[in-house]
Amino acid sequence: MITEGLGDLDKAGIATDARGYITVDEELRTSVPGVWALGDANGRGAFTHTSYNDFQIVAGNLLDGEKRRLSDRIPTYALFIDPPLGRVGMSEAEVRARGKPALVGVMPMTRVGRAKERGETQGFMKVLVDAESERILGAALLCIEGDEIVHSILDVMAADASYKVIERAVHIHPTVSELIPTLLGQLEPLKEAPAPR
Repeated sequence: MITEGLGDLDKAGIATDARGYITVDEELRTSVPGVWALGDANGRGAFTHTSYNDFQIVAGNLLDGEKRRLSDRIPTYALFIDPPLGRVGMSEAEVRARGKPALVGVMPMTRVGRAKERGETQGFMKVLVDAESERILGAALLCIEGDEIVHSILDVMAADASYKVIERAVHIHPTVSELIPTLLGQLEPLKEAPAPR
């Protein structure tokens, strides 16, 4: 178990789940007053950036009188592979499971000038949008600089703004991210998943 090196948590009254993670509430408080669990120990994200955000939540609430919560965090990560993967928000399967109208845009990297120029045309960019609210639900960027481009999408999601903010913005040419507005301008209704054979 992930927390076995912390000793007998149950003797201290700190509850853990079936997998050994320390159980926390929305503000990272444990079952013991005055004790918070951050980082890998709470099972709410095993990344450096989520661990640091755990600290920001606790420090903001304790020291600055804020009301920050875990559920305000938009899931995001990168895989530093070749090409890198930048992911944020919901997957296509999660968007379909909502049962609400959604839009999707997919662009192969073979259509991106900067990728061609650098000889790195493997991969794609995909963005999912709520058809009614115009909010970005998620994105997968398996492409050159995908681990960096994802931040522009994450920022618009965190601002709870319409995807049209990015679509209408002027991006620098020639970059990979300049094609995100083009991608968003080509959104189509997300179709039902094909039936298994």
